[in-house]
Amino acid sequence: MEIRQPISKADVQSLSGEELRSRLVIEDLFIKGRVNLVMTHHDRMIIGGVVVGTRNLTLKAPEQMHSQYFCEWREIGVVCLKAGSITVDGKKYALSAEDILYIGRGSKKISFEGSGATFYLTSSPAHREFPTTLIKKANSDSAEIGKAENASVRTLRKYIHDLGVSSCSMAMGITTLHDGQVWNTMPCHIHERRTEAYLYFNIEPDEKVMHFFGEPHSTRSFVMSNLQVVISPAWSIHTGVGTKNYKFVWSTSGENITYTDFDTVATKSLR
Repeated sequence: MEIRQPISKADVQSLSGEELRSRLVIEDLFIKGRVNLVMTHHDRMIIGGVVVGTRNLTLKAPEQMHSQYFCEWREIGVVCLKAGSITVDGKKYALSAEDILYIGRGSKKISFEGSGATFYLTSSPAHREFPTTLIKKANSDSAEIGKAENASVRTLRKYIHDLGVSSCSMAMGITTLHDGQVWNTMPCHIHERRTEAYLYFNIEPDEKVMHFFGEPHSTRSFVMSNLQVVISPAWSIHTGVGTKNYKFVWSTSGENITYTDFDTVATKSLR
């Protein structure tokens, strides 16, 4: 497991683009036949990519965790990107694309199955146990938000959150931008009590997403490709615009799972 150190407001203004990418962008998370993990010290979120090859893959606790098993002190949200199954302590869950499996603290044996099956996960520290629960895409809390005149019409699907499947300290969902729409999370916001990660996906090979971060009055940006992740510190804005519509998984780790716990930033104030 790769460990990444936290980044400050001053770092965002002083480090080079490549140095910032090395702290906040994960470019090669999905490798066939591997469980690939990155931990950021921002709220101790662990981010992972799983691509099943010819053999089933098992999620084990990396040495740096000093745990007997991965979920000894943690919970996990797993997004299915390509259909497969996950077995948790002997119980098998079949997942289709954009289904999410919440895996609670105390789960000991976790394996991923199905040749070519692809999963994305994030994990947060957990202080109590909640039941492992499969949320099908059709059963997620879905709403259409945004405005066509702002090129921001999108379908927001909440899976793990305060009014949905419960967790200790993580929330997770998927946002789909409609045809001809390119802006996500606009107006943007900040949530000082939670770190957030975006996995951008369904980006066509010749297209890109420009992701903006930093303080509202002094923003920086990353150019993102398909299946790349960006980590957003609690003090930073997070928003993006694509050359074409796309999808992204959003996941938070922090003090609470309340979806509306954020402070909106006026668009006119951005610099």
